[in-house]
Amino acid sequence: MADAFEIPKRAMAIFAHPDDVDFGCSGTLASWIATAGTHVTYCVITSGQKGTHDPKTTPEQMSETRQREQRAAGEAIGVKEFVFLGHQDGELERTMDLRGEVCRVIREHRPDVVFTNDPWSHYQVHPDHRVAGWSGLDGVIAARDHLFFPEQLTNGLRHHRVSRVLLFGTRDPNIWFDISSSVDKKIAALRAHKSQVGGRRGFAERMRWWAKNTGSTWKLPAAEAFRYIELA
Repeated sequence: MADAFEIPKRAMAIFAHPDDVDFGCSGTLASWIATAGTHVTYCVITSGQKGTHDPKTTPEQMSETRQREQRAAGEAIGVKEFVFLGHQDGELERTMDLRGEVCRVIREHRPDVVFTNDPWSHYQVHPDHRVAGWSGLDGVIAARDHLFFPEQLTNGLRHHRVSRVLLFGTRDPNIWFDISSSVDKKIAALRAHKSQVGGRRGFAERMRWWAKNTGSTWKLPAAEAFRYIELA
């Protein structure tokens, strides 16, 4: 199925925390950027303020660190634009306000394809991941019709239809992408998140094993898997 997938000119990833995108789909995005020049935008919903076990680190310090790390990780694969919505880590709720924020980002950056968390993923225990997936999908639907959040449509901003969605972190994939040429970039991006993965022994080897294991289903040397949805 991936052989017939048209690589988009513009893609966006909408996700809960700095580093979610790098575990979930950075290998695929790195490959698209390198081979097709895809313009990629990251929309990070929370600042990851609670992602530390160090009692001396404040939420404000953590937020600054994680935003800096996410920029470095994105730049390692060639991401062009970053949007940081700045919500509180661990406190996301599925609200109309958040849907409107995501809708506006989609309308402003006009992606052809959107990546987000799979909100239906079995045993997904992190509430932020569930909410990020729902808000990403809800934002995609809202962005396409002019009567959703019409107050946004001023100063030339127009509604925008996203035709394809790829859900990462899924247990029900129906498409795989070969990342054998970009797995090193994926690992480099992940290593930029020093506050999260720094000092983990054998980290790169585990990531390579994960990519190889994922690819084995379709006899690929290394892959990322997604639930692919086409929207009418």
